[in-house]
Amino acid sequence: MREIGEYLLSLVSFDSDQPLLFTQIHFWVLFLFVYLLFGLIVARQRKQADGTLEPRRRVLRNGYLFAFSLLFYYKTSGLFVLLLVGSTLLGWMLGIGMDRERKVDGGKRREAWRRGLCTLGVVANLAVLCFFKYAYFFLDIFNATFHSEYSIGMKILLPVGISFFTFQNISYIVDVYKRKIPHVGNLLDFGFYTAFFPQLVAGPILRADQFVPQLYKPFFLSRRQFGVAVFWICNGLIKKLILSDYLAVNFVDRVFENPLLFTPFENFSALMLYSLQVYADFSGYTDIAIGVAMLMGFYLPVNFNSPYKAQNPTDFWRRWHMSLSRWLRDYLYIPLGGNRTAGLLSYGLLFLILAIAAFRIQHPWFTAAALAVAVLVVLLYALRPSRRRELGTNVNNMDTMLLGGLWHGASFNFITWGGLNGLGILVYKWWHRQSTPTRIATALSLALALTLAKYSSSLTPPSSLLNLLWFISVVAAGAITLLELTKNSKFKILNSKLYAAWNILFCFVFISFTRLFFRSGSNLDPAEANEVAWETASQMVAQIGSEWDLEQVPAIVGAYWEVFLIFALGMLVHWLPTRLKRRYRLCFARMPLWLMAAFVVAMALVLYQFVTADLQPFIYFQF
Repeated sequence: MREIGEYLLSLVSFDSDQPLLFTQIHFWVLFLFVYLLFGLIVARQRKQADGTLEPRRRVLRNGYLFAFSLLFYYKTSGLFVLLLVGSTLLGWMLGIGMDRERKVDGGKRREAWRRGLCTLGVVANLAVLCFFKYAYFFLDIFNATFHSEYSIGMKILLPVGISFFTFQNISYIVDVYKRKIPHVGNLLDFGFYTAFFPQLVAGPILRADQFVPQLYKPFFLSRRQFGVAVFWICNGLIKKLILSDYLAVNFVDRVFENPLLFTPFENFSALMLYSLQVYADFSGYTDIAIGVAMLMGFYLPVNFNSPYKAQNPTDFWRRWHMSLSRWLRDYLYIPLGGNRTAGLLSYGLLFLILAIAAFRIQHPWFTAAALAVAVLVVLLYALRPSRRRELGTNVNNMDTMLLGGLWHGASFNFITWGGLNGLGILVYKWWHRQSTPTRIATALSLALALTLAKYSSSLTPPSSLLNLLWFISVVAAGAITLLELTKNSKFKILNSKLYAAWNILFCFVFISFTRLFFRSGSNLDPAEANEVAWETASQMVAQIGSEWDLEQVPAIVGAYWEVFLIFALGMLVHWLPTRLKRRYRLCFARMPLWLMAAFVVAMALVLYQFVTADLQPFIYFQF
């Protein structure tokens, strides 16, 4: 009995060395107890005439889940739970204040007051986020600019999931201000919205206008919905433990730790495998969150839609981390001007980020690229007045991607990653508008220019980066020329399939290469992230761009055959048609309960074989 008591006590106590994870048996034991009591609460629910849940039962249910959510966050972040409580109280009071002023005051004074409360809420949330996440980053910029040596004087720890619940609070404040939704009057209801534990620490980001209406609905879970929920949980655990953790521990992490110890093929493979790892990790968390929420009658937004089926960077960001993409679109891109125009703020923001990044990174390639972008924007604005709207749209796009990169981490390697993705989107938009002759001429000209640069000097060997760019350009030029010339031939149907396959492959490789900076700077102190990320990225490019010994490839694949097999199977399942995935998901949901239980037990035994000594935390916990 003593051992049982100690174990139960450990379930509700905080251990900084072992934060609560979905992949731990402790979470599922704790959730089982919580779910049993939840079942007793909702068993006696009463529906009102308008279809909403009777208020007392609603407050009891939502308050109970709010309390457990606070316990869950305490188990992951300790006393930072007080920060979550403070953020919740602020959002709740501002929502009431904005709606209350609408009733008792009038005219311009009323709207000014509401606007002031909205501004206060947004600024306060961003200030908290900036302090915990960007204090070292901004201080580092200040010291580098003014040659000072100021320090904060204490170590600032990053609360888990602060970006997610901060953005949710901003969404609620802005939506109440815009009158998309009425304020949530009960503190327990609102606390449940901000702290709902399945998505609290790694998303998806809940939009107030999507989730708040669910607060008032009675619990409902059909037999098929139960099966779908169990499927999502199993699917997420398989993604995390078999795909993500296995690839990371047995290959990816080793290469990124010291790229110079590995061959060009191993460095290239690590990049490609990391793309599957980060997808399986993040979407695995989302799948588990969706399943757990569905068991309690709540529905979270879909956060991924087979992103590696994307044929271009724009399509990729419509499929990847969809809740963040939509949040940035609605609360950043559109307010900046969206597709309509770009004001002084948009241009100033772009130039400021480029200037600070170039000054701080002090890398010749980055400085040259930043300067080229600034000069190009100024020339286009001055010489092409008729295209200023299009230019403004592109500037707004780039600002959004740069700030989206900064959201992921407080270092310039994340800004670089966001900028590369933004550049990819702009290049694709330009490419999409071009005719067949222009596409062929552009591809061949680029390949020719890089070929001349590679072989023009007999004294200085070409750099690894030039070698890499040259190889990519030659392959791309050949493929594009062949596909464009046969586009309208008798092989039109075959051509369209080959073109789609080429676009998917090229987009996957491009996205994977941008993650050089994303992966290299992850899990690092901001003070060292820039230097380490650039060093790691440079070493990997140097290795990949050096001479390949193709005779080594079979031996490497043979040595890591389990890793490459899992990667191939993971990508194969990812590329399956959406209709087929939906079909086997529904087949699972319709299984008899005994068969479903047997599958879950068998899955648990298989997953146990893949569990590493130390469970890997979810990658997006750091964001």
